[in-house]
Amino acid sequence: MGEHHSCCTGSRANVQLAEADRNEQPVMVRESLDHKPSQADVHTDMIAIPEGTFMMGTNSKEGFPSDGEGPARSVTVSGFEISPYAVTNREYQRFVEDTGYVTEAEKFGWSFVFELLASDETKAKVTQVPQEAPWWLVVEGANWAAPEGADSTLEGRMDHPVVHVSWNDAMAYCEWAGVRLPTEAEWEYAARGGLEDRTYPWGDLLKQDGEHQCNIWQGKFPIKNNASDGYIGTAPVDAYKPNGYGLYNVSGNVWEWCGDWFSPSYHQQTSASNPFYAEPTGRRSMRGGSYLCHRSYCNRYRVAARSGNTPDSSTGNCGFRVVRDSLPR
Repeated sequence: MGEHHSCCTGSRANVQLAEADRNEQPVMVRESLDHKPSQADVHTDMIAIPEGTFMMGTNSKEGFPSDGEGPARSVTVSGFEISPYAVTNREYQRFVEDTGYVTEAEKFGWSFVFELLASDETKAKVTQVPQEAPWWLVVEGANWAAPEGADSTLEGRMDHPVVHVSWNDAMAYCEWAGVRLPTEAEWEYAARGGLEDRTYPWGDLLKQDGEHQCNIWQGKFPIKNNASDGYIGTAPVDAYKPNGYGLYNVSGNVWEWCGDWFSPSYHQQTSASNPFYAEPTGRRSMRGGSYLCHRSYCNRYRVAARSGNTPDSSTGNCGFRVVRDSLPR
């Protein structure tokens, strides 16, 4: 591999709004988040990850050097707590109902939907697709509560990860819930589940005993998804087996926003102790891959894989999980 493929997520930076003749985009003004839940009833199942040192990144040729997946190096992180699951539609709905928050997809009036998930009626109304990734449709009315457009709902998917949330939307949720986004180092340390130098959270083989371990693409991307893992789009956040630390779906299902700015120079420019890329680059980091990843095109469901997107972008395959600092004992 090595060539950068853009199947991962659509970016607002590459698409002009449907109202192209207007010269300005909507300004994102975050609502006041004065209403905050009690810390006692939000993310009560966080998993404690102890301070530790691990080998972060990879030197493997299997990945994408242009993403800055290496060089592999020894990194130390302080202890923290992390959610075993990505934030669900149910959790995000509670946040929206409590605060009245309006996501960026709702403000822009559109978001990216993968073409095989959209209805024929929705496809007929689409007038724009990003040239570099034509399988992403610019769907008016698509947002976290209507994942495939105005003719879709969350029925039967309340325990699925929330999608169509931008980095900014994820940060707003974190402020409300008293949590934060993980750093890339924290994310990878937790995702590895205590295993050293392994490709996936469970080992080096994509399947174990013939069983699927994650929700990714099976078939010929982007034409046919055989869905032999059980899902064409998102899966419930607790689908498949957890890793050694008890985390679910850190490979596949949905990309997960991290706190860092994204840079291919991450491993050359960040500290070996609690690394964090703080220099603005225009893109925020994402980890874990999604249900669209496929070995033939984008194998970014590996634990060392990285990608990034503009903080105002939202897609049908990107969500987030949360962390908080460990309380002193």
